[in-house]
Amino acid sequence: MDDVTARGLALAREKLAQAKADAARRGRMPRREPRRKTGGTLRETGDPQPFARAIRELLAARGWEREVAMGGVFGRWAQIVGPDLAAHTKPESFADGEVVVSADSTAWASQLRLLAPALVKRLNEELGDGTVRRVRVRGPQTGHRPSGGLRARGGRGPRDTYG
Repeated sequence: MDDVTARGLALAREKLAQAKADAARRGRMPRREPRRKTGGTLRETGDPQPFARAIRELLAARGWEREVAMGGVFGRWAQIVGPDLAAHTKPESFADGEVVVSADSTAWASQLRLLAPALVKRLNEELGDGTVRRVRVRGPQTGHRPSGGLRARGGRGPRDTYG
């Protein structure tokens, strides 16, 4: 070993000893025994896991499986209900077994209300039996119609023959 390498090793050992002494003064000594495998999650074992399994375990631990599954349904709405219905409807929310779906016209809202039992069945095929109990349909949200230039003012017009 040459002189430069020997000095580098001595300096490294000195710095390591100094870091251990600092840690001991703060009450944070490094582990002396190796970590044991407990067969648990990544945090417990330190071993890498497949990403999909880690995500499934996280979702199960947090109780988010239904919400994530419903998000998948919202993302695949066109494949589930078909392109014609998907072009005029949009899922809005899911809570307590009820899916709220909005339609872009009253005609499509009526059509969707007629198809609601079949849609509940189809959604339960995707999510698991009993997940969706009801589909609530909302028609177009037009709001209050303001008065403006298109309103007739001043009473009857020139061709009004009634009265």
